Amino acid sequence: MKNINKVADNYVIIIIIRVIDRFTERLGIFVSWLAIPLVGVVIIEVVSRYSFNAPTLFAFDMTCMLYGSLFMLGAGPALLKGAHIRTDFFWEKFRPNTQGWIDLVSYLVFFFPSFGLLFFVGLEETLYSYSIKETSDQTPWRPLLWPYKLVLPIACGVLILQGISEFLKSWIKGKKGIEIIQRERIEV
Repeated sequence: MKNINKVADNYVIIIIIRVIDRFTERLGIFVSWLAIPLVGVVIIEVVSRYSFNAPTLFAFDMTCMLYGSLFMLGAGPALLKGAHIRTDFFWEKFRPNTQGWIDLVSYLVFFFPSFGLLFFVGLEETLYSYSIKETSDQTPWRPLLWPYKLVLPIACGVLILQGISEFLKSWIKGKKGIEIIQRERIEV
């Protein structure tokens, strides 16, 4: 952590940031392993369909569920790495203090209310799906949907948790004018 000595007076905040970031990073590593069963399901379907002319009943639902889970649960680690889309055209021209305050206000006004609402709506949908034993009607396999729907509130919870870390980093940047954690430059 570069510039950590310059914010020694915010020791508790630094510990909170480190704990949240470490959790999110480990979750990202764990979630990335979902790519293996996803590829496995696709391979099984392709071999079964084109070699034996016998498509599987489960491949479509499993592919959607695994890819959706990989995508949603990867959002928190993407926020940690700075991989989300941002319009840097004007933002990069501001002083670090101004950048910190802009981010701080953005987290308070847009990020937390949006993902808080999405968390509660997703949780309500999951509980309703569980209560009626909802199943998929996309294939004859008809798996239960509540485990898949549970991914949304979990992903939102992780995003909110990582958002707290990013909010605290923004607060320090706005107050001290320094970025305590240098992000990777991820460009598309």
